Order: sequence, then C-alpha cells, then structure tokens
Amino acid sequence: MVVVGADVHKRTHTFVAVDAVGRRLGEKVVKATTQGHRQAVQWARNQFGTELVWAIEDCRHLSARLERDLLTADQKVVRVPPKMMAHARASARTRGKSDPIDALAVARAYLREPDLPVASHDEISRELKLLVDRREDLVAQRTATINRLLWRVHELDPDRAPKPASLDRAKHRKLLSDWLGTLDGLVAELARDELSDITRLTEQINVLAKRITERVRDVAPVLLAMPGCGELTAAKIIGETAGVTRFKSEAAFARHSGVAPIPVWSGNTAGRVRMTRSGNRQLNAALHRIAITQIRLDGLGQAYYRKRLAAGDSTTEALRCLKRRLARVVFGHLHTDHQTRQQPCQPAAA
Repeated sequence: MVVVGADVHKRTHTFVAVDAVGRRLGEKVVKATTQGHRQAVQWARNQFGTELVWAIEDCRHLSARLERDLLTADQKVVRVPPKMMAHARASARTRGKSDPIDALAVARAYLREPDLPVASHDEISRELKLLVDRREDLVAQRTATINRLLWRVHELDPDRAPKPASLDRAKHRKLLSDWLGTLDGLVAELARDELSDITRLTEQINVLAKRITERVRDVAPVLLAMPGCGELTAAKIIGETAGVTRFKSEAAFARHSGVAPIPVWSGNTAGRVRMTRSGNRQLNAALHRIAITQIRLDGLGQAYYRKRLAAGDSTTEALRCLKRRLARVVFGHLHTDHQTRQQPCQPAAA
C-alpha cells in the first residue's frame, strides 16, 4: 500500500507518496483543476501501482473539488483533520514548513491513524451543507447590519432603541421604519438603508430555512423525530457528517464529532476523562444543542443526565456523557434514514 498525502491550495496541489512505514517515495505538483487531478492520479498509478490511499487535509472548499475528482476516478480518499496533520509535522525530524513538508505530514498522519473515515459521494449531505452554510452567512450579515443600525438609532434617539432580538420580525421593523421616515439627515438616511438591508436578508434567510426544512423532512424523518433535534440542527448534522456510511462504527462517528472521551488522569485521579478537542466542532455544537434541549424535556435524555448527577458526576461531566450517548443514537438514526433512501419505491397497488 502507498499513501499519497496532499497539501491543497487555490492554484496548485502538492502530493507526496510514502510507503507503509512512512518513507518518502515521490513528489508531484499539479494545477488545482480537474485536468491536474487526473495527472496526479496517472502519476501515482504509473509510479506506485493501484494500491493507493489518498490522504487529504480537510480544508473544506479548497479540498472539495480534488476529493470529488479522486472519487470519480475510483480512488480511496480519507480526510485528515488539520490539527492531526500539524501534530505529525511538529514531531517530524524535518523542520520548517513547505508544501512538500505539509503533504508528507498529511500522509504520515494517516499512517498513524488508519481508521480515519473514508470519503464518499453523498449529494444529499453536500446539498444540505451548502444550504446551511449559506443561511449562516446571511444570518451573520444580518447580525452585523443590525448592530450598525442600533448605533444609528442610539445616535438619533436612545429611547427609540428596538427590543433585543426583535428586528427579525416584520412588525418591529415596520414601527422602526415609520419613525425613521419622519427624520431628516444623513444618519437617518443610512439607518433606513440598513433597515432595508435587514428586511432583504431576513426574506432570504426565511426562504432558505423553508427549503432546508422541506429537504430534511424528506430525507431524514427518523433523525428529525429525535427529541431536541429541529430541522436546522438535523441539516447541520447531515451536512457535516458527509455520508454516515464512511464511518466503520458509532465509536468512529463519536470521535469525529469530538464527543469520544479520552483519559486525563494520573496518580490518585484515576478515572477522569475529557472530550477530544480535535473533532468536528460543528457536529459537536449540534449534539450540544440536542443535549441541552433534552435536559429540559421529560424523557430518556433528562433521566440519563440526572442518573449521572446522582452517581457523583459534575454537571459538565454528566453533559459530556449525555452527548456521547446521543452520538450513538444519532449514528443509528442516520443509518436508518440512509437505508430507507436506498430502498426502491414500491409500486402503488392497483
């Protein structure tokens, strides 16, 4: 087996091949285009045969096109978290930083952790991730615009400040717009423009939220039925999971989500653990929202949380245990929804 590590950039990708013990075998630099990716595959096949594993630093948009082209060429692709690659580079004998050094570190990081999830084509998760990311970008823009508008209003009349978190509703925007319409001056003009921007962004956000909701209800009804898991949280989980079948077990999924416990004890402090900080923080946040909601609701989540508290755990430790258990449940629900989508539709009875 030969592992080809990739260091990706906007214009070029650098590949370094290593053998099963991490010895460097070759290097290749190609353009960050589909044609360049094909050249890299041809180079690797000609030089090292067909037993190849492509280890790619998980850089989201930078690595997405390369990953799709490699999968189209029937190559095995794994995603290496940047933090893991950084640790491999820091422990290497070769000092410094360059594209070949980084690509070598990615390959060796995979050799140290051969159980990393394998990438796969999953159009549903990619679609939801794009939609959720776009919505979050618009929400961030709206928040920044609201903050600027609040300072304009404060300058015009501090007593006219709208209620906190109210400008996403048409009623409060209308009241503020009517008042601003009675004022003259540049500050009032800018405030009216920013209020119009907030209205436009809110409409776009609502359209995206509706589209996400409809898609999630169609592809993940089992996950959506989970207490504490709303449409946007379910969409975030599906998008960040990027295909549940690439995980060999629920433990691998938990580790990827950053909720797998790791030991942090020594001497008389035996038994202490904490969560890994190298997992996907977006997935971790989604599981955290579900856990916090379930603690407030009557049900299995609240019962388990109280059981951990009764056993002597702190609130933080009990929450961590609940998140780990929820990762197991979410993994099962994702598998169920995936299997349901794979089943052929039964023809309607005559």
